[in-house]
Amino acid sequence: MSKKKKEIKEEKKKKNRKKTEYIPLRGILGNATDYNIYPMNLKERAIGFFMGFAGGFVVIYVFFRVYVMSIAGGILMGYLFQKPFQNILIKRRKRTLLLQFKDMLEALSASYSAGMNTQTAFADAGKDLENIYGKKADITKEIQIINVGIKNNFIVEELLFDFAKRSGLEDIESFANVFSVCNRQGANLKKVISDSRDIINDKIEIEIEIDTMLAGNRNQLNIMMVMPLIIMLSLSGMGTMSAVTNNSVNVIVKIGVLILFATAYKMGRKIVDIKL
Repeated sequence: MSKKKKEIKEEKKKKNRKKTEYIPLRGILGNATDYNIYPMNLKERAIGFFMGFAGGFVVIYVFFRVYVMSIAGGILMGYLFQKPFQNILIKRRKRTLLLQFKDMLEALSASYSAGMNTQTAFADAGKDLENIYGKKADITKEIQIINVGIKNNFIVEELLFDFAKRSGLEDIESFANVFSVCNRQGANLKKVISDSRDIINDKIEIEIEIDTMLAGNRNQLNIMMVMPLIIMLSLSGMGTMSAVTNNSVNVIVKIGVLILFATAYKMGRKIVDIKL
């Protein structure tokens, strides 16, 4: 009985691991991109590692003045910074995709204005986007997938919903929902697409205004994080070596200060990171 119980527990653990593992979305045709993940190349990994290493090395050396500890801490931070840097790249890619999607709506609106049907409109928009962004751009690949799907008798709404799901962008999902309802009920698709483009334009302009308003707060937050380093350098420059001495009390205080400022910075980033 004990062996069977162990086997059952192991099976449950395996199932739980499979549930926690993220399965990339490959789309209806099986060859699409999941924008919620970003496979970094060697150059990007090196950049992320160097940024983490530089930050970790400088902070630890300024506080503790031990080369071996600074190098070890820098290597650790370089390794740990890979995931945050990957998230930065994902966010940047989604931002670019949204701007490209706006141009896709503009191309579709022009095609519908010329009296084209849905199939011809998407094919014509695909040519326009290829001329603007090239064949390797994400939006060009996406509209090519939609055009191939239409030729293979897939429903346009399903292809748009699949694109929206993989992109992880609310604007694309909202457009897919509106397009689906209007296409089935025979509404004015030209007006729907034009209105969607205008809404995305307004949203982007509002985001730019908010970023401009919060730029000062972000700079203050960054200055606040640099202040401990400036204070430590000032104390050592004035000959106050007790601040950089690594006795038990100083080490505990320094670690506490670093944890405190790291927590404050994390909370500050959440406050200034406003999403529409």
